Amino acid sequence: MSILGNKTMSHKDQEKKVNTTEAQVKPDTAEKLQPDPGLAASEMLEISKADYENLVAEAAEYKDKYVRLFAEFENARKRTEREKLEFIKYANEGLLVQFLNILDDLERSVEAAKAQHQDYAAFLKGIELVMAHVYEMLKKNDVKPMESLGKKFDPHCHEPLMQVESNEHEDGAVVEEFQKGYYLGDRVVRVAKVKVAKQKT
Repeated sequence: MSILGNKTMSHKDQEKKVNTTEAQVKPDTAEKLQPDPGLAASEMLEISKADYENLVAEAAEYKDKYVRLFAEFENARKRTEREKLEFIKYANEGLLVQFLNILDDLERSVEAAKAQHQDYAAFLKGIELVMAHVYEMLKKNDVKPMESLGKKFDPHCHEPLMQVESNEHEDGAVVEEFQKGYYLGDRVVRVAKVKVAKQKT
């Protein structure tokens, strides 16, 4: 009786154990039965050997084009840099030639004054003619003198070398010009060196 009972209990226990094992296995089995997204993606990306070889050849072609294009770009960049340096070096060539012509005029005036013993007035007239050539050359190159006398001091255009107390001039007015300033177009290429008035206290 007890043996049968024990056997019956053992059989029931075994059934419970099996049921428990099945319950534990079922979730794992259910997960395994679900389609693997990674596997499905890899299956979608499968291509034939011929297509693969075509893709490899196309990638090599694109790489070759990139290397060639990069080399052309580098050559163009270096060429542009050389041209830029040459432009900077020779940009003022025409202007310098014009100054050399004016220098020739000055040398001829000095030589004439020495050889012919010209008087001061005649020599001064020759220098004035040379200066007129200089002004004309500057005008052609859009270089204009700066008008500073009587103007309000401007730190962008003026360099104050001296300051003088005065009640005859407006405070901050330029009363004397030691060196003329110049514009190239609208840009200041040389500031004027000036004396500035200051109101007496």
